[in-house]
Amino acid sequence: MTSLTIIDIAKICGVGVTTVSRAINNHPDISVDTKAMIMKVVQENNYVPNNNARNLKRTASKTIAVLIKGMNNPFFIQMIDLFEKGIKDQKYTFILHRVYEHQDEIDVANELVKEKKLKGIIFLGGYLSHSQDKLEKLTVPYVLCTVGLSSEFDTYNYSYVSIDDYAESYKMVDYLCRQGHKRIALISASMEDRSIGQLRFQGYKQALEDHGLLFDQQLVRPMKRHLETYSMENGYAVTKEMIEENIEFTALFAISDSMAIGASKALLEAGRSIPEDCSVAGFDGLDMSFYYHPSITTIRQPIARMAEETIKIMFDLINKKVTHTQLKFPAELIERDSTRIIQD
Repeated sequence: MTSLTIIDIAKICGVGVTTVSRAINNHPDISVDTKAMIMKVVQENNYVPNNNARNLKRTASKTIAVLIKGMNNPFFIQMIDLFEKGIKDQKYTFILHRVYEHQDEIDVANELVKEKKLKGIIFLGGYLSHSQDKLEKLTVPYVLCTVGLSSEFDTYNYSYVSIDDYAESYKMVDYLCRQGHKRIALISASMEDRSIGQLRFQGYKQALEDHGLLFDQQLVRPMKRHLETYSMENGYAVTKEMIEENIEFTALFAISDSMAIGASKALLEAGRSIPEDCSVAGFDGLDMSFYYHPSITTIRQPIARMAEETIKIMFDLINKKVTHTQLKFPAELIERDSTRIIQD
């Protein structure tokens, strides 16, 4: 018969692992009735505490979690590797935890703080629109990295690292307009999205306006909800739909490199040359955008610097060197083979 673990005991008793540990170790911070119930189950099952479990609290007391929304986004892969290295260099334990689209990041974070005795949290990706009261329920330092934020956050005391998504999107569309393009399609986030995708959409609109071009809703196509967000598959499906609807455009701007590559495949399958028939631009500066043929014009984010500064801020907060730090990095427009100047 397989020996029970502390997790099994917790499930039988309907309590958390930490509560079982407190009962076994005669911790005062537990009610008499709860302790008696747990110890009864322990004795009935001849449970023998594992020494590794006894050491869990000590090990977990130097743990930092990275909570990520958008696990399949290639943009985050390099950043996660840098986070892991930076955290381990500080002799801390690294935990990567996925947050699904329907989950509340703060609720997930609070549960992890209780379970893992975290020292800090890095939120990576996604969107936060919580009240200040809810954010203040987080009992450990946290840093927001490439997280979309509502305007309410301007008045909050919090730490973040990001680029100016509005300004960088404007930069790309301004570049396409100066190349002579007047009908620029956009693969965007959903119109209900108020995060990074919305900022990039607003940058697109403003650049068109500043060049005297009318905004055409037909040219703006949100990602497909049933497909992975910011993915090649999504870019392919959206572009194929525009082609089938005979929507005319001379340039296409996708708000991620992955979607730009998917869009390129749809264009090429339809017999359109890039950039001769249609220019294509992306966003993020992923390695794949360089190695794709033709290589994709993109906005390159300074991934390494952003990751390094996020780690630095995290440990400055833990060591109480700062109360909060807010950094926005400039990105770089990388002109490649997928775009060209067109004549009127």
